[in-house]
Amino acid sequence: MSVGLLAAVTPEQELLLESSSRFIERMMPLPSVRELAADAGGLAAGAGAGGLEARYHEAACSLGWFGMLVGEEHGGGTVSGNGLLDAAAVAAERGAVLQPGPFAAANVVAQLLAAEGPKHREALARLVAGRARATWAVGDVAGLTPGAGEIVAGEDDGGGFRLDGDVRHVPDAADCDLLVVTAHGPRGLTQFLVAADTPGIQARRMASLDITRRPGAVRFDAVRVGADAVLGAPGDATAARFEWQVGIAAVLTAAESVGAMHRELEAAVEHARTRIAFGRPIGSFQAVKHLLADLSLSLEMAKGVVSAAAEALGSRSLGSAARDGVDLAHAAKAFVAEHGIELAHGCFQVFGGVGYTWEHDHHLFMRRLAADAVAFGSAQWHRARLGERIGVG
Repeated sequence: MSVGLLAAVTPEQELLLESSSRFIERMMPLPSVRELAADAGGLAAGAGAGGLEARYHEAACSLGWFGMLVGEEHGGGTVSGNGLLDAAAVAAERGAVLQPGPFAAANVVAQLLAAEGPKHREALARLVAGRARATWAVGDVAGLTPGAGEIVAGEDDGGGFRLDGDVRHVPDAADCDLLVVTAHGPRGLTQFLVAADTPGIQARRMASLDITRRPGAVRFDAVRVGADAVLGAPGDATAARFEWQVGIAAVLTAAESVGAMHRELEAAVEHARTRIAFGRPIGSFQAVKHLLADLSLSLEMAKGVVSAAAEALGSRSLGSAARDGVDLAHAAKAFVAEHGIELAHGCFQVFGGVGYTWEHDHHLFMRRLAADAVAFGSAQWHRARLGERIGVG
């Protein structure tokens, strides 16, 4: 265990994190991530069904990475009784080594399908077991609260729906088998489970600041789905579920950012300890010491707010009257989005000229933190939503 997102862990959580760390080191250490990112045929084009990514994804599923928000009756389970807290701790370990894949989005999909009961049992079993990949086609969450979405769902004569529109920045859209689509329908916000190969769906990969990931754009052109594809009840119930989903995605994304912050600061401290200037380690200079101390405080605060959000949101049911989980999720995402970028810039100052080079890992962490800062809502949006919820602003 390297990041230490949780102040205290159970023996079961410690085993989960140690197993996850060993798996990452064996299957996808940072040099492998860098090679895939630099290879025009790697992250940019996929590794294929028999390639490294397929083996990586299947092995990750065997560790339970996509079943922690799913009950045992659906093949999932949690080691602590709080699946989101466990998933956040794993997310932090993933972020420290810049792991690829739609971890947050896939877990949102898994929990949503589990909430549907037996209706989508087969699809959920495939997802948890690693036989299928899923992502959440939501794009800019700010466009869905409370106004119309980027995807419009219209009812057709046969009792089904027609989906039209475009959504961008969908995690790994071109490499997934299942899409949960959030759309604006005739009865309000509506969500669908759609196979990625449904006629009328066109997914393409997008260039990204974060070269260790593969976001995509998805176009829906008169895509027809049956009424059985609808998840939950359209309207207010789905709007409430949507807020919950955003909270989960925000917590897991922030947790991955905390992992990246931890590793970035660790590298800066090591550089300050070993880089000699004027006959002394640069870490002995007061300006550098004070900067690193301030960055360390930001990191510890980020760990605290993310773990608190995961614990609160993961221990509440959707129908609970308690609001602190979603509120803390908004607060965590806003705090980490801003302080993650500030930490990266501070570490940049410590690295100096070497930090500008392509060979140094700093730019990979800065890219990840900048991309995560706007994923599933920017700091400004989350702060505004929190203000609305608590009656401020």
